[in-house]
Amino acid sequence: MNSRRIEIVVGLFVVAGILSLGWLSFKLGKKELLGTDHYSVFADFETVSGLRQNGEIEIAGVVIGNIGNIGLHKGMARVELKIRNDITLPEDTIVSVKTRGLIGDKILSLSMGGSEETVPPGGVLFETEPALDLESLISKAVFGDV
Repeated sequence: MNSRRIEIVVGLFVVAGILSLGWLSFKLGKKELLGTDHYSVFADFETVSGLRQNGEIEIAGVVIGNIGNIGLHKGMARVELKIRNDITLPEDTIVSVKTRGLIGDKILSLSMGGSEETVPPGGVLFETEPALDLESLISKAVFGDV
């Protein structure tokens, strides 16, 4: 009888451990099981060189979301912005590709506009600024095209 009780306790402990590992893997993988805590909007860029999926999106240095899928749409690079549900974006928000540090990761930085209208989920932000291309600037400086 006593060994049966020990087996039940050990079995419950193993099940609890497996459930904890499953929950942890979803949280670390940033996957949501029951709904989402964000909504998606899109932005079109001429180039998004160096921008990666799951990169950070920030406003005034505060992370408010991450980058979703990056693909092509009518000859432009279309980027999905996954924004936290508690953040609303005016329709004249400017989306800029920035570099964190001198040679750091590329992130998206948002500059909030003053419009009363907000971008709905699935909407498109039209004001975009691509990353500064240092190679072309150096080339222009060396060859006197600046």
